Amino acid sequence: MRIIVTLGKVEVVAPPRVAEHKIHQFVQSKQQWIVQTLAKIEAKSLHHKKLAPAVYGHGAEIPYQGASYKLAVLPSKLKRIKIEFSREFIVHMPEALMIKEHSAEIKEALMRWMKKESKSQVEQVVKQHAERKQLFPQTIKIKTQKSRWGSCGIHNDININWLLIIAPPEVLEYVVVHELCHIKIRNHSAHFWALVAEHLPDYQSRRHWLKKHGSSLMMGL
Repeated sequence: MRIIVTLGKVEVVAPPRVAEHKIHQFVQSKQQWIVQTLAKIEAKSLHHKKLAPAVYGHGAEIPYQGASYKLAVLPSKLKRIKIEFSREFIVHMPEALMIKEHSAEIKEALMRWMKKESKSQVEQVVKQHAERKQLFPQTIKIKTQKSRWGSCGIHNDININWLLIIAPPEVLEYVVVHELCHIKIRNHSAHFWALVAEHLPDYQSRRHWLKKHGSSLMMGL
């Protein structure tokens, strides 16, 4: 059995056949650790602010690739919202939607755009690094994950959290390379980190950035 503690949430993972009273006993024995861990996570979260705006409208600041860009909302003859990016985010808004509150619709459109863009950028990183050590993934999937930046499955399926598109490009590259290296080495041994360093000699600074700012990224858009 194990306990997973996240902000405001305690999750117990146990095998199916474990009796319920055993689970309660286990949680009771870990009560002090749970309370302390919750307090630490809550205190840490207070030092991180959400990068995204409260309202998605004209002039809002949108986080993307480690920077912040203005949002421009323009009326359009199109039937659905279209997102473009060129030194700022341009939202082509159907005229029928311009007359009402449209923050939620813009947010959803931006998320769709960023997920698509993150897939493209992850594929570029894979293309850049995979051939060197024959680290070819079976599939590449972009996912919404609340506690992980990436993973590598037993069949070499690579999963990457789309929120990394908000981070600087070198941080996204680090996570992708990290998961590619797991195709060859499944653990985090010295051999694993040496392989990562062969691809990214400065990986430690990228990893440090993610540890420092990861909580803010996880808050999402």
